[in-house]
Amino acid sequence: MITGIEHVAIASHRPHELAAWYVETLGLTVQSRSETGQMLRTPNGICLEVIQAEGNSLSAPQLRDQGLRHIALVVDDLPATYELFKSKGVSFLSEPFTSGENAVVFFYDPEGNFLHLIQRPVPLT
Repeated sequence: MITGIEHVAIASHRPHELAAWYVETLGLTVQSRSETGQMLRTPNGICLEVIQAEGNSLSAPQLRDQGLRHIALVVDDLPATYELFKSKGVSFLSEPFTSGENAVVFFYDPEGNFLHLIQRPVPLT
């Protein structure tokens, strides 16, 4: 039986630079390092693995293209987190907005991967 999702991986031609952005800008911590990448951890224990990409870069996907499209990051104060990340130069797709009872905003990492912040009145878990 599946008991959860342990980690999500992002392939990068510069994995250590991208991992550093996740640590410095988003506040993730380094779980482990290797020659070809890093395992990062969020405060709630979910891991993001940044690995060495092989082959050519693909064209930039759009937010609703087929396949894995974004990683949602839970926040406890979306307006404050948005302003903090904005002050660090994060590129947002829009201003924060509400979707039902949830506050959300989408943004890019330095390599164009989609991420989003979400603040829910009642957590999914």
